[in-house]
Amino acid sequence: MSDYNWCHGPNCHRGKTQDRIRGVQGSKVLRTRKIAQTNWNKDSVWSVFCSQGCYTDFFYTYWREVIAIAPRLEALETPINVVVENKTDWHGNPYKQKVIKGIDNA
Repeated sequence: MSDYNWCHGPNCHRGKTQDRIRGVQGSKVLRTRKIAQTNWNKDSVWSVFCSQGCYTDFFYTYWREVIAIAPRLEALETPINVVVENKTDWHGNPYKQKVIKGIDNA
């Protein structure tokens, strides 16, 4: 495996920053950023995107294709219990508060 990935942002190569400039005078280009693979970013989205902007550009360009990979065909549900707890405010006055508690089905 390489120690670097190229940024997947569709417009990364258009960013006008000094670190993207490559080539000699007369044939210079703006190039997509290289992302060093480190313990910090391995197995995360930041191993393939150099910035939040590139991540957002990718999402807005390809969101339909991403959703098509695993479409949600039904709603997800989480079992809960709603419990009314008696509490006391900072003046010492009692009040009731509804608290949502998850049910562990494991």
